[in-house]
Amino acid sequence: MAARSVTLGIDLGTTSVKAALVEASPGDPSGFVVLASCARAAQAETAAQSAAAGSQGQEQDVRRIVQALHACLAALPQQHLRKVCGIGVSGQMHGVMFWKTGQGCEWTEGGAAPVFEPRAVSHLVTWQDGRCSSKFLASLPQPESHLSVATGFGCATIFWLLKNSPEFLKSYDAAGTIHDYVVAMLCGLTRPLMSDQNAASWGYFNTGSQSWNLEILKTAGFPVHLLPDVAEPGSIAGRTSRTWFEIPKGTPVGVALGDLQASVYSCMARRTDAVLNISTSVQLVASMPPVFQPVQTPDPTAPVAYFPYFNRTYLAVAASLNGGNVLATFVHMLVQWMADLGLEVEESTVYSRMIQAAAQQRDTCLTITPTVLGERHLPDQLASVTRISSSDLSLGHVTRALCRGIVQNLHSMLPFQQLQAWGVERVIGSGSALSRNEVLKQEVQRAFPLPVAYGQDVDAAVGAALVMLQRNLNQQES
Repeated sequence: MAARSVTLGIDLGTTSVKAALVEASPGDPSGFVVLASCARAAQAETAAQSAAAGSQGQEQDVRRIVQALHACLAALPQQHLRKVCGIGVSGQMHGVMFWKTGQGCEWTEGGAAPVFEPRAVSHLVTWQDGRCSSKFLASLPQPESHLSVATGFGCATIFWLLKNSPEFLKSYDAAGTIHDYVVAMLCGLTRPLMSDQNAASWGYFNTGSQSWNLEILKTAGFPVHLLPDVAEPGSIAGRTSRTWFEIPKGTPVGVALGDLQASVYSCMARRTDAVLNISTSVQLVASMPPVFQPVQTPDPTAPVAYFPYFNRTYLAVAASLNGGNVLATFVHMLVQWMADLGLEVEESTVYSRMIQAAAQQRDTCLTITPTVLGERHLPDQLASVTRISSSDLSLGHVTRALCRGIVQNLHSMLPFQQLQAWGVERVIGSGSALSRNEVLKQEVQRAFPLPVAYGQDVDAAVGAALVMLQRNLNQQES
C-alpha cells in the first residue's frame, strides 16, 4: 500500500458511544489492526417531550450523546486521527429524532478541538419506546414491505406524533436516526441521507424497489417531507465540512449503517457463521444466500425478520428486546430494595457479585421468562417466574435462571435446529453484555452446541470502520 489507510469507526449505541481506529494489516489487505478504541457511557435517558407518551415513552438527550461522542474522540491518539482517510458511522436502529435544516448544530472553534453542539433538535425517540400500543399499530395502513411495523420504529413514532402532538412536528423539517444526524452535521448536508438498512428499520420501506411507501403514507396524511433520501450502505454521504479532532476537513464520511449490520460485518468471517450479539438487546443473525428474496408481505407474528445487509443481500435476524437491559433492570431492582432497607450499594458491585454467585451455581430448576419489555412479535407478553421452590431462591439461582431465560427466549425465536438447517457451523459472540458475563457465555454454549468464538466490545464501531477501509482499498486497487 502506498499510504497508511486509517479509518475511524463510530457506533452510537443505546447505552454507550464507541469509537475505533482501524488500519489495514501490512501485506494482508483482508486483515486489519485496531490501533485504538474507546467507549463512553451515554447516560442520555430523559423524560419524554410529549406528555401523552407517559411512562411508555423512551427518549434520549441528543446533546448528551454528542458529548459522549466527543469524549471518545478526545481520548483517541491525535497522531492517528490526523491520518484518518475515512469515517464510518453506525448506531441504534429504528429510533427517530428531528432537527431544523441549517440549524441542527453550531460549530465551536474554541478549546482543544473544533466540535459541533446540537441546537434546534428534538430528543431521540429510541427503539425501546413503547408509546405505540397494539391498538394504535393496528390502525395504521398496511406497509408495502416484507417488514412489519412495531412500536419504536421511526415511521410508527411519527404517525403517533402526528395524532397526539401535531404542533411538535411543525417545529422541524428534517428527521433521521441519531447516526444519520451525526453524519448530516459532520458533512453539512442540506437533506438527511439514510442507508436502506436504517430505512428498513423505520418501516414503510420496500427493500426490493429501494423506495419509501410514499403513496400509502401520503394517503394516510403522513408528513413525507420528513423522510430522508436513501443511499446504498457503503456509499459516501459527504465529506467533513470542518476539521474535527485533528481529522482533516474534506474527509469522506460513509452513509450511516445499522449497528446490527456493522457488528456482523466485523465478526462474520464466512457465510456459515452465525453472529450472536447481546448488548442492551439481543440479536441472533445468520446470512441468507445471495439469491434469497423475502416475501413482500409482512407477518407481525414472525419471530425472525430479514434485514438488508450489503450488496442487496439479507440477514435472517431474531431480534429480542430483552437482553442486557433485563439484567440492568434486575440490578436496579436489587439496589432499590437495598435503599428501601436503608443500605447503599453501587450497581457495579451488585452486578459483579450476582454474576460471581451464578457462576458458582451451575444449574437451577427455577425458570424465568425474562420478557419484561415484551417482544415485537408478542408485544403483550410480559415476564414470569415459575418452578419456584425454597431451595432455588439464592442470588446464584435467580441470576443463573435469568441469564438462562435470556438465551432460551432467543432460542425459542430462532432454534439451534434452524441454524443447522441453514448450514451454520459456528457462532460468533459479540456485544458488551455477553463479553462481560461468563454465565451468559455458559448458557449460550448450552443452548447452541456449536463452536463459539468471541469478538470485541467495539464490534459495531470496528465494522463501520472496516466498511470504509474496504472501500478505500477497492479504490486503490482500481
